[in-house]
Order: sequence, then C-alpha cells, then structure tokens
Amino acid sequence: MKYILYARKSTEEDDRQVLSIEAQLVELQEYAAKEKLEIVASLCEAKTAKEPGKQTE
Repeated sequence: MKYILYARKSTEEDDRQVLSIEAQLVELQEYAAKEKLEIVASLCEAKTAKEPGKQTE
C-alpha cells in the first residue's frame, strides 16, 4: 500500500496550532519510516476557514 503525507496549518490561529507544517512533516516521515510505510507524496496546506466560504491559500 502507498501513502501520502498530509500536513495542514491554520493561518488564523498560530497560538492554537503547535506544530509548523515542516515539523508535522518531520514527525509523519519518522512515523512512516518506523512503520515501513511507502510514502509517494506530501501534501501541505495553509488555510483559514474562520468564516464559511472564506478559504485562502
């Protein structure tokens, strides 16, 4: 089975989101290596959705 890493960071609530996207990816890569998972891609997203319909990249 192949896997994709997904990391997301809210741009509105930095104080509530502890890990940066880079730190999330490091943790995910370490976990994948430990579990011998085949990673084929990484997807990163930085958005805000504080109000419905108001998402930006």
